[in-house]
Amino acid sequence: MHFDAVEGGPRVAAQSSFGKKGLNGMENPGLSLQTLAISKTRQRQRRFSRYRFDARIQLSVFRDGVTTKYWGRAGELSQDGIGATLSGELHTGEVVSLEFNLPLEPYSIKLRAVVRYGDGLRHGFEFLVVSDEQRVVLRQLCVVLANAS
Repeated sequence: MHFDAVEGGPRVAAQSSFGKKGLNGMENPGLSLQTLAISKTRQRQRRFSRYRFDARIQLSVFRDGVTTKYWGRAGELSQDGIGATLSGELHTGEVVSLEFNLPLEPYSIKLRAVVRYGDGLRHGFEFLVVSDEQRVVLRQLCVVLANAS
């Protein structure tokens, strides 16, 4: 690791601990580690808060010409996604149809989503196409969940 003399004190060169590429794979010569850390933290910020949510979830994925169905339990919900533990593994980037029950009318919701992460049987989904009515229901449900905690 090397230090460059800069006004206000030493600065650690981004290359020293991340090679030629920065955290996001792009070249970041001259950025301090603090700047890189702040940038990474901002990338992790979510558009919507997540809330504890326990519900049975069913989903199907079309893979290799066959529709495979899984079931599981949702553990968290936000206005733009859901986290669940499933009966089988999915691959990041797969598009699925999912359905889960709600404690509010219309009592059930069906959505298309993309798998954003998977860790064994635990998966995170981002909703793809959400109608205005579904968006209102999800927003209302998140308000209820926020007040319940």
